[in-house]
Amino acid sequence: MKPRILVTRRVPKECLNLLKPYFQIEHYNKDTAIPRARLLRSLKDKEGLLCLLTDKVDHELLSAAPKLKVVSTFSVGYDHVDVPACSARGVVVTNTPGVLTESTADFTWALLMSAARRVVEGDAYMRGGKYKGWDPLMLLGTDVNGKTLGIVGFGRIGQAVAKRAGGFAMKIVYYDTRRAAPEAEAALGARFVPLDELLRESDFVSIHTVLDAGTRHLIDARAFGLMKTSAYLINAARGPIVDEKALVKALKTGKIRGAGLDVYEWEPKMATGLASCRSAVLAPHLASASLETRTKMGEMSASGLVDELARRTPSPYRVAA
Repeated sequence: MKPRILVTRRVPKECLNLLKPYFQIEHYNKDTAIPRARLLRSLKDKEGLLCLLTDKVDHELLSAAPKLKVVSTFSVGYDHVDVPACSARGVVVTNTPGVLTESTADFTWALLMSAARRVVEGDAYMRGGKYKGWDPLMLLGTDVNGKTLGIVGFGRIGQAVAKRAGGFAMKIVYYDTRRAAPEAEAALGARFVPLDELLRESDFVSIHTVLDAGTRHLIDARAFGLMKTSAYLINAARGPIVDEKALVKALKTGKIRGAGLDVYEWEPKMATGLASCRSAVLAPHLASASLETRTKMGEMSASGLVDELARRTPSPYRVAA
């Protein structure tokens, strides 16, 4: 008999096509998160789980899934999965490493440019029939060329963002817990600085670090107080890295000029008042939402289950405990 698996959300057809020959699939084929009670109930007889960032894999879930052998997350990040707890029970965890780098870097620039040049406001202005002709002072934004870009987190995505900044002749400073190799700094024209210095110098602060205990609320009221009043915050990493209530206050009081966000602290909810901040560009977690990238994510997440459960071979996408 084929192993039973649960897929917790609608996914690209390529993902399901890879799974169908090997598994009996229960598919929660909707565009919203599977209810927690249904998730726990459905896992009682499942050996495999294909989940998303919204599905918390913790002790409660593992206790409700005595037959579970593999958790494959449709994401690069896996902070929603208690990997040590999975390992303790002999449950393998796989993800989709490296697949998001270029699409996330592209989208970071979409947020940055949209916020700086007030593209979303301009679109609403046109659709609302407010445009009456060219006006020298209408919807003035901020130049990007020649400005200073501060990158918090200088891994694959952070460096891909920096590479794109070269086309805008930007000065690049970065902060990370580990300094990049000298050759990477030289190739990208990037300078390593302490976080406080980055916040003071940057015209645009772009977040690309991981979410952990040390980075939760890394950008808080104190950080906004260090930033230029003309600066913009861009976040396409993880929502809780930014204290969202402090961000709303910073935007409403003019401590910073604007923001471009793709992730939120209490996603899918936003902090009270954020939706009314006209200087914030707000996207619904779209950084990886290209046809090519989401298809590849589906194929990789499916392969994790196929390799581990059907072929009985270690997946190249295994997450280390």
